[in-house]
Amino acid sequence: MSTTAVPRLPRPPIPRRQPAARTRTREATWARPALVLLLAATAAVYIWNLSASGDANSFYAAAVQAGTKSWKAFFFGSLDTSNFITVDKPPASLWVMALSGRIFGFSTLSMLIPQALEGVAAVALLYAAVKRWFGPGAGLLAGAALATTPVAALMFRFNNPDALLVCLLVAAAYCLVRALEKASTRWMIAVGTMIGLAFLAKMMQAFLVLPGFALVYLVAAPTTLRRRVLQLGAGAAAIVVSAGWWVAAVALWPVGSRPMIDGSPTNNIFNLILGYNGLGRIFGASASGGGGGGGGANFSGSPSLLRLFNDLMGGQASWLLPAALLALALGLWTQRRAPRTDRTRAALLMWGGWLVVSGLVFSLSSGVIHTYYTVALAPAIAALVAIGAVTLWRRRENHTARAWLAGATAATAAWAWILLDRTPAWEGWLRVLVVVGGLVAAAALLAAPRPGVLGRRVAGMTAVLALTACLAAPVAYAAQTISTGHTGSTPSAGPATAGAFGGGFSGGSGGGQGTSPALVTALKAGNYRWAAAVSGSKSAASLELATGGTPVMAIGGFNNQGGNITLAQFKAYVAQGEIHYYIASAGGPGGGGGAQRPTGARPSGAPSGMPSGAGFPRGGAGFPGGGARGGVAGRAGGPGGGGPGGGGTTSAITTWVKAHFKTVTIGGQTVYDLTQPLT
Repeated sequence: MSTTAVPRLPRPPIPRRQPAARTRTREATWARPALVLLLAATAAVYIWNLSASGDANSFYAAAVQAGTKSWKAFFFGSLDTSNFITVDKPPASLWVMALSGRIFGFSTLSMLIPQALEGVAAVALLYAAVKRWFGPGAGLLAGAALATTPVAALMFRFNNPDALLVCLLVAAAYCLVRALEKASTRWMIAVGTMIGLAFLAKMMQAFLVLPGFALVYLVAAPTTLRRRVLQLGAGAAAIVVSAGWWVAAVALWPVGSRPMIDGSPTNNIFNLILGYNGLGRIFGASASGGGGGGGGANFSGSPSLLRLFNDLMGGQASWLLPAALLALALGLWTQRRAPRTDRTRAALLMWGGWLVVSGLVFSLSSGVIHTYYTVALAPAIAALVAIGAVTLWRRRENHTARAWLAGATAATAAWAWILLDRTPAWEGWLRVLVVVGGLVAAAALLAAPRPGVLGRRVAGMTAVLALTACLAAPVAYAAQTISTGHTGSTPSAGPATAGAFGGGFSGGSGGGQGTSPALVTALKAGNYRWAAAVSGSKSAASLELATGGTPVMAIGGFNNQGGNITLAQFKAYVAQGEIHYYIASAGGPGGGGGAQRPTGARPSGAPSGMPSGAGFPRGGAGFPGGGARGGVAGRAGGPGGGGPGGGGTTSAITTWVKAHFKTVTIGGQTVYDLTQPLT
């Protein structure tokens, strides 16, 4: 019996594990615990001692409190539950804080913990965005740099809308990274959605990232030009939908049944967008809608290319700015011949476009630019520094790469010395430590790397020393910021410097400080639509917080840019018995109620002149003026309708009240009882 030999098939080769897989495995063993530690530390530090800031910015705190009591106030971002006027920003950031207050009750912690968690989310998203292309080391460095930026430590523990703005913009950048990988339409729609939601936090400032984002997608997305353009259109449509639904609702809502729009003298949402929160910030009083006039220099110094480095703004976010600009310039030069879809160049264009456009706007604008606006630069600075540092470190065998690393380290330490020297009485030893550490680290970086285990240990110690020299100063400023309570409308990070405010300066009344218990009791008594009318939103906010949310009418709004009802309208409210007291304020539209104004800050704009026909004829059931009950001119039971000037100035209302109503002294405060006419 014959047998046929079965041919033996060749044994398939044993697949070898790819180096990338081994690298990812090794990275996972330390990267994930390091990320968890970073996020946990950020959360713990940002939440620690939050109660020290009380109501923080009382203007926004009162709106948050109103949102916990009235869904209408919640939707519009009204300052009071009776919906006389909104705040001067869209309400997205208020929504987050008010929802927390509805769940846990309104308090400092329920209001500020969501802000702190937005900071943690921003750090996590920045880590994810940088890590995808440059590894976990770069992601961790970027996240740590953002978390320890002094102005970030301030604004993620405060109730201004900047916290949500930055979180959403970093989310948009992460989505853009994902979109660039495979030219994904879905991810581009996500980019637009995040930017649209950021618009609902702080309006036009959210759009400062658009030039850089659009440029990088047009240049680097791995698809045809036609498809790139169409996908950008899809992203733009997502912006319109995600931001426009609320704008359309406000614009189409009957004027008589919604609150007035603060920041808009014409009570128009588009005027607020394009004027006060748009061109007004760039051009000042010359722009339609103002934007607070040309007072920006009083808060952030005169417009110039070096404004971000001056005594007022420098200590906020510029500690790593020279290194970030160096990394951007060097990276773009070295990648100049790279393929169109090169990811390193794409990342540099994305973060660099964000930094350059926003930085130039903040530097050159003539309108109101506060120092804390620089928190919007912190993610881009952190990403560029991390990308540059890690890229050069991986090439440290090359002498040129070591030279650039050494130079950046020395320059960062030198700039930290200059910034620290602006507060010579504060921790003077830190300047010496930073400079000495920076010089030693620079010298070690210049030295040729040693082989073997000893060489790796020396390299590790050198990296730690360089990072310490670069981050010690901003970490110290951030620690000082966290350990100090901050209140008012003009907070600033770090210790006070010459010409700047820091260390918890109060730029406005908070929590009803200075409001007597007797006045609180009087305002809470009775059932009135508004317990009182005052001049300015900050005065009204202070009283509302002191009384647990009792509505107060804020005539003139935050900065005399809204709430300009006519005298006839005010008379009609009085005739209807809807306002109990009038509290004349000596602080102007933005002051009163114990509010303080920063030294050198431009006072609020003076009210326009006395209207014609100021004889104030009396009439209507014993109440002076106003005609028949219910005859609110131009309104159907709502508070607004009056434009700037005309018969609706604060001065006209104050003069009329003083001439026709009895004064009452309550807790040492002179108020006018609008239910007690003189005759």
